[in-house]
Amino acid sequence: MSTGMIPILFSATETQFKTQGIGALSDVISCTVQEGLNEIYELEMQYPMGGLHFEEIKNRTLLYTIPSPYRLPQPFRIYRITKPLNGICTVYAKHISYDLSGTPLNTFTANSAPQAMVGLETNAAVDSPFTFWTDKTTTAAFAVTVPSSTRSVLGGQAGSVLDVYGGEYEWDKFAVKLHTKRGGDNGVTI
Repeated sequence: MSTGMIPILFSATETQFKTQGIGALSDVISCTVQEGLNEIYELEMQYPMGGLHFEEIKNRTLLYTIPSPYRLPQPFRIYRITKPLNGICTVYAKHISYDLSGTPLNTFTANSAPQAMVGLETNAAVDSPFTFWTDKTTTAAFAVTVPSSTRSVLGGQAGSVLDVYGGEYEWDKFAVKLHTKRGGDNGVTI
């Protein structure tokens, strides 16, 4: 878990994140991002009802913040805002990569990790801003036999990209990167 910078609020349709969007949420009380390897990637924020831009914080809008030290800012889509308790709301958001749950994927087959990653991009049933990359060279048969959500095909089920090829995902804005191994061994033991 990590505490990020002051989040910046963006509209639900933003894809570039090159401006200050709707605005910085400078009255943030806390903003914490939790990321598990190939698992959860979510944000929780405490924000006062009287805070700057509070009225614009709505479901589906995006929070842009640094998830952990040494990482670049990432967008998180708001999915839940609690009722205020003592004038403070809790805002929950998932990394933008969860949008892939709503991106349908046509059937296709691949014989290697690189082919599978290309197939995810070229077989999307709708326009999608997501790109896919891997440094893995693993050869194995992979198939999407029924139309499926792209996120489910990436991992979490038998026959998924992660199940067939292994690896460690990095979610970087709209880029999905399947690494052989994230990070490196610098020889330090704690």
